[in-house]
Amino acid sequence: MRTAFATTLADAMDEDARLALVLADISVPMLHAAAERHPTRVFNVGIREQLMIGVAGGLGLAGMRAVVHTFPPFLVERPFEQIKIDLGHQDVGAVLVSFGGSYDMYAVGRSHQSPSDVALLDSLHGWTVHVPGHPDEAAALLRSAYAAQGRVYVRLSIQSNTEPQPVDPSGRLRIVREGRRGVVLAVGPMLGRVLAATANLDVTVAYAATVRPLDRTGLRAAVLLADQQDLVLVEPYLAGTSAHLAGEALEDVPHRIRALGVGRDQELRQYGSAFALNAAHGLDVPGIAASVAAFLDQGR
Repeated sequence: MRTAFATTLADAMDEDARLALVLADISVPMLHAAAERHPTRVFNVGIREQLMIGVAGGLGLAGMRAVVHTFPPFLVERPFEQIKIDLGHQDVGAVLVSFGGSYDMYAVGRSHQSPSDVALLDSLHGWTVHVPGHPDEAAALLRSAYAAQGRVYVRLSIQSNTEPQPVDPSGRLRIVREGRRGVVLAVGPMLGRVLAATANLDVTVAYAATVRPLDRTGLRAAVLLADQQDLVLVEPYLAGTSAHLAGEALEDVPHRIRALGVGRDQELRQYGSAFALNAAHGLDVPGIAASVAAFLDQGR
């Protein structure tokens, strides 16, 4: 996905003189083509993430569209106040592009992990959030983000589904499989695991690569078509991040929701591969299968 980012950005900067890239010493070699072709529109501020967002806000006020990139804890958590004020309060657009998911960079520890990034941005007004599940989806969503006007967060990861899905930048849900016992909504790179985990269950599998705005109309329609109004959310970040929106979509319908994602109960302090951490959070195929089956059985 990071390669898709580098390629699409260089090409977009060829075509759109509004675009400027702001970096904080991350992915500089990968983005060499953009810097070489457009040296006056690429700014590397060093390891100064708050300044990075401030520069993006200034570029926005000057009529430019800044594309800002680093790892998620340094893009969202560390400069959160600047995101709130320099972008949100001043009501200027920008594209924040992270790479590293919740814990892709497992070897460098907690400082490089950010399962709460989407939940943090969810506390601010006016953000579009894309969570592609495949490099081809990432390329399409990045191109739409560059061409847009508002504030967009694109969350890239090393974890990927085997096959891409058609994506709608407006956020419309895609029904991948139909069933009767409930709905499982898979976000981004969770789709492949969800399909494998529910292969023997009579459930609808819906897919979202855009989570803000969440397609509440499409989600409601899918849940109402099932015999059981049961919904399982499977997100690659903090568990329950989208539960409040799903609840609002179904507020006049008796329903049950189970939210799967990175655990909230305690900080996981063990080290291991991203795939081992998936298992520890119940986000591997066996963990998802067990959680979904147990939840649906409780609703009988």
